[in-house]
Amino acid sequence: MTTSTKTRPNTDSRNLYSGPGMVATGEATALLRTETTPPIRVFGTESIRETFDDLCLQQAVNSRLAPGVTDLVLNPDAHCGYGAPVGCVMVSPTHIYPGPVGVDIKCSMSLLQLDLPAEAIEDRKVRRALISAICQRTPTGAGKGQRSVTKARHVNRTLGKQLVTEGASDDVCRALGIPTSWSHRCEDSYHVGHDDTQLALENRLDTILSHRHMSNFSDKMQQLGSYGGGNHFGECEVVEVGDNDRAREVAQTFGLLDGNVAFLSHCGSRGFGHNLASGQFRTLQDKFDRWGIPLPAGDRQLVYAPLGSDEANDYLDDMALGANFATVNHLLINALVLEAFQEVIPGTRGNLVYFISHNIARKEIVDNQPAWVHRKGATRAMPGGHHSLANTPFAKSGHPILLPGNPRDGSAVMVADEGASASCYSVNHGAGRTLGRRHAKRVLDQATVDSEFDSNDILSNCRKYPIDEAPAAYKDFNEVLRSVKSAGLASEVARLKARFVIKDASKADD
Repeated sequence: MTTSTKTRPNTDSRNLYSGPGMVATGEATALLRTETTPPIRVFGTESIRETFDDLCLQQAVNSRLAPGVTDLVLNPDAHCGYGAPVGCVMVSPTHIYPGPVGVDIKCSMSLLQLDLPAEAIEDRKVRRALISAICQRTPTGAGKGQRSVTKARHVNRTLGKQLVTEGASDDVCRALGIPTSWSHRCEDSYHVGHDDTQLALENRLDTILSHRHMSNFSDKMQQLGSYGGGNHFGECEVVEVGDNDRAREVAQTFGLLDGNVAFLSHCGSRGFGHNLASGQFRTLQDKFDRWGIPLPAGDRQLVYAPLGSDEANDYLDDMALGANFATVNHLLINALVLEAFQEVIPGTRGNLVYFISHNIARKEIVDNQPAWVHRKGATRAMPGGHHSLANTPFAKSGHPILLPGNPRDGSAVMVADEGASASCYSVNHGAGRTLGRRHAKRVLDQATVDSEFDSNDILSNCRKYPIDEAPAAYKDFNEVLRSVKSAGLASEVARLKARFVIKDASKADD
C-alpha cells in the first residue's frame, strides 16, 4: 500500500463481503453479524443501509475482528475507506490503529456565528467581495499555503514548533491574532503526548524533524490557515433555528442567531498531518513485514500497535502533533474569515460556536474502563449531563454537533440525545459519499451542477464547481438526518443554508 490519499482501497477477493448481512432491529437501526464476535451496530434507515456496498461491509467486519477491538459502529454516512470504513467508530482498550484515524489527522468542522442579518449579504456584489476577501487570506488546494495569498498570517519555524506542541494555547492564539476565548469553544483545544505531557511532544518533534519525511516541516507550517482540496470547504450560511422550544433554548446556549449569517469550515491538518500519518503507516507496515505479524484480513491498511509499546507511543505523539496543527488551523481560518467580513462590512462581529473533529482517536471511558475510541469520519456526540462536558458551556445542553450536508440541501447543527450511548456517543460526520470521485465525473453533468447553484442563488469561488463534489455525489442528507433522529442519537437544532462556497477545483487531496 502507498500512503497517499489517492490510494485505492483493497478490493481483492478477500474483501468481497459474503457474510450473513444486516438484520433490522428498528426503523433506523440494524445489526451486522460477524459470526465470531458480538454484532456490529448499524445506524441508518433502510434506504440508507442500501447505500452500504459490500466493500464497506467487509471493511467493517475486518475491523471488528482485528486484535483488541471490542466494539464497532457504522453510521449513516458509512462508505469504504482505507482499512476501516469512513463513518465508523472503533473501540479498543488495548490497541491503537492509524487506519481508523486516517491520513488527515483531526479533520474537523468549525462554525463562526456573525452578528449580520441575512439581508446584509443578499446583494451578489457583496458576496463576491466577501469571497475575494476570504480567498486573499485563506488559500485552497493541495500544496497551497501562505505564499499563495496576499493577506495571510505568516508562520515561521519557531512558532510552528510551538503550535504543534501546545495547540491553541493563549500564547499561540495571541501570536496569530486569534481570540483566546475561542479555545474554550473547542472539543479539544490542545493535545498532549502518550504520557499526558507536553514534553513528550517536544521530544517526539525533535526526533521526527531529523526524519526524511519531515524535512519540509517549515514549508508545511506555511499551510496554516488554509483549506486544502477535495471535500474541504468554507461556506457562508444563514442560520435557521428549529421551530420548537428545545431547539430555541439549545441554540441560545450554543450562541446561534436565527436569521443571521454564519460561516462553516471543513479542513484538517493539511500536509503536516499527512506527513505524520504516512510516516506512521510506512513504519508500522515495515515492522509487520519484518516481524512476520499477520495483518487483519491481510489488509496492510489495518496495521496497529499494542498500547504501551514504543510504536503505540510514537503514533499517539504524532497524532497529537497533527491534531494540534489542525486545531490552530481552524481557529486561524475563522479569525481570517472574520477579518475578511470586517473588511467588506465594517463593524462586523463574530464568535466561534464550536470546533469538533471527526478523524481522531480519543481516550474515553467505555463500559467503565478506559479505551481508545477511534472515530473515522465520525463525530463525538455527548448529551447534556455527560461527565466529559463538566465545566464547559455545554454541560447541561450537550455540545454542538456540526454536520455538513451539501450546499443545495444545507448543513445541520444538532445536539446529542441520551440514545447516543448506543453508538459509543458518536454520530456521522456528514452525508457521506455515494459516488466515487471518478464515477461522479463520468456520470454527472457539469452544466446541470452549475445551473443548480444558479437556481439556488449560491455563489462560489470556482468557475466550475468541482463535479466530484456535487450534491448528487453524496447521500440524501435529509434521509441521513432522519436516520440520526429516528435512532434517538441526536436532535436537530438548526439548519444552515448556503449563500456562497469556498472550494478548490483542483485534484482532491482528502
